Amino acid sequence: MRWEQLFEDMEAQLAAGRLADVRADVAELARAERASVTLSARVRASVGRTVRLRIGEEQPITGTVVEGAPEWVLLATSSTRRSLVPVAAIAAVDGLVHDAAPAPGLVESRLGLGQVLRALARDRVGVRVNARGVEVIGRIDRVGADHLDVTEVGTPGRPTIWAVPFDGLRVVHEA
Repeated sequence: MRWEQLFEDMEAQLAAGRLADVRADVAELARAERASVTLSARVRASVGRTVRLRIGEEQPITGTVVEGAPEWVLLATSSTRRSLVPVAAIAAVDGLVHDAAPAPGLVESRLGLGQVLRALARDRVGVRVNARGVEVIGRIDRVGADHLDVTEVGTPGRPTIWAVPFDGLRVVHEA
């Protein structure tokens, strides 16, 4: 009888040790998983949610996440206005879900900031471009590898064309 109790006690200790090991492994895997989550994955998982973006020292931009990609996020800031924000320009975000979207597909991963800006240029959309505290209102005429050209509207005579580097771009608002 004593031996049976002894073996039962040893088995219980082994089971408790295994359970502790499993719990430690799960906790470590969860930490590793969280460490691999990108900001853009959380933004893409937050489509349909209202978020608030801090872009440098400017006023926060509040809107509903319409779409996101690894390099940019598109917000609906009103029923008719949209704002395109490069992920690199985001200083802080409030309102994201804790989950992450799955890895982007092949097409989505190739849809970079340049392609989206070229679509705006093609459609001749009026924009208000904020770049490092400077605002230019006009139309995007050309998009290069690392910059865009914005033709300022309302300037008499020869139009002013501003070349804005992507790394200085903070937000492109629909005008």
